[in-house]
Amino acid sequence: MHLEGVKQPLSISINEAWKSYGTFVALSGVSLKIEAGEFLTLLGPSGSGKTTLLNIISGFVPLDQGAIFFGDEDVTGRPVNQRRLGMVFQNYALFPHLTVLENCTLAPIWVKKMPKKQAEDVAMKFLKRVKIPEQALKYPGQLSGGQQQRVAIARSLYMNPKIMLFDEPTSALDPEMIKEVLDVMSGLAEDGMTMLVVTHEMGFARQVADRVVFMDGGQIVEINSPKEFFSKPKSPRTKAFLEQILH
Repeated sequence: MHLEGVKQPLSISINEAWKSYGTFVALSGVSLKIEAGEFLTLLGPSGSGKTTLLNIISGFVPLDQGAIFFGDEDVTGRPVNQRRLGMVFQNYALFPHLTVLENCTLAPIWVKKMPKKQAEDVAMKFLKRVKIPEQALKYPGQLSGGQQQRVAIARSLYMNPKIMLFDEPTSALDPEMIKEVLDVMSGLAEDGMTMLVVTHEMGFARQVADRVVFMDGGQIVEINSPKEFFSKPKSPRTKAFLEQILH
């Protein structure tokens, strides 16, 4: 599914990022550059630091040390609403008492002060992009998991992000619903959106990603092209991880 052009995607630079929770070191001097328009997948075992990295990029979690740049702009310490990004979680994060349309228009109406009719017209365009315009007046509880996740993606796209972050967006879905969400994400990748995706979908990472990043113990162990990563991993730790996951 090909989506409308993404204008001026931003690069992301993480410089010497450190984050601890008490005595637990979640990130240990992580540095990473994601080029504008690049699709990067983050792989690794539970507790490796993947979600923490997404959370410090988004601004949900403050850094202990280090810096985050979007393009040439230092966004370290800036609030979430100033970061020009969209984030999609594994649990959809939709308001159950609001319709699909209301979920999508809540921020534009209350934050951007957009007139309701205009907000609804724009929301319908994004719901068409993710192929669920007919669900606009339903409540989240009336939708499948895959449909709810597509609503979450449409809601994020509504705010015109320059960067999209996905934290295991298909992990809560039944197998038959995974493809519909991955198709939407593939469309964004084809269209040039800067994307960082934490996923366990190895086939998706192999087919769509520009580069694969493997994390373990709060550090980046390996960065490689999908072809090299899956066929010729450099690190023994990467090789052990792939053997466990793929066999």
